[in-house]
Amino acid sequence: MNNFYNSVFRRDLFKGKVILVTGGGSGIGRCTAFDLASCSAQVVISGRNQEKLDKTCEEFKAQGVHVYGQICDIRDEDQVEELVSDILLKYGRMDGLVNNAGGQFPSPLEKISKNGWEAVIRNNLTGTFLMSKEVCNQYFINNGGAIVNVLADFRNGMPFMGHSGAARAGVDNFTKTSAIEWAKYGIRVNSVAPGIVESSGLSHYEPRVIETARKNAVKIPLKRFSSESEIAAAIVFLLSPAASYITGATINIDGGLSLRGHTLPLEDYRPSEVFDGFKI
Repeated sequence: MNNFYNSVFRRDLFKGKVILVTGGGSGIGRCTAFDLASCSAQVVISGRNQEKLDKTCEEFKAQGVHVYGQICDIRDEDQVEELVSDILLKYGRMDGLVNNAGGQFPSPLEKISKNGWEAVIRNNLTGTFLMSKEVCNQYFINNGGAIVNVLADFRNGMPFMGHSGAARAGVDNFTKTSAIEWAKYGIRVNSVAPGIVESSGLSHYEPRVIETARKNAVKIPLKRFSSESEIAAAIVFLLSPAASYITGATINIDGGLSLRGHTLPLEDYRPSEVFDGFKI
């Protein structure tokens, strides 16, 4: 039943646990859902695209695993409230939340319209807040729980993604603030900040943007992009009891790029090995 994904974690790690992954129909969210389900979690995925959700649920069904999918626009407070209520009605509990849903588009700052700016802020920052608050109020306050927010590598600015950088920085601060305020409820809140990921999300960008990114991979100390599985594994760790004393942290998953200076070139050496949980 749970041998369809090569997780590094114990197969019964989340047995009896219910975990919601927003934006779970594709990319990092889908991969995280696979990792969690392979560890016996009851996974719920949400998103705005019914076709993507149905496709992912069918993938699990083909493996004999039931994953529940429900449409939800995380920017809409009523839809968020309904999603959480439906999950609690269906399963009677919720143990973890992965705030993965989000999105942006490349543009220089001077060309981003007010509507474009606000759309990205609402998608990444406001949606994360609404979902976290609702899960907290409906269940976590009385039962505890773990939240993991998915950010991006924003620490040195995000040229041509200024709206996303501002939103992700806001989520990083929200992570720290909520970790302090909600600690009394037994709620842990952490974040992961991926660098460039070999994900379906890359297809949303123009070929020249992707080509430039691939050429710059040599500047990454590990000499490559990350796989979806490497991001998912960090998320699963932060949801697990192994991270029970970690809260308010942001883990950079960028192959060391955020640590190195740009004055000295890296030596020529082979890229590190990739972990891909889909390769059994």
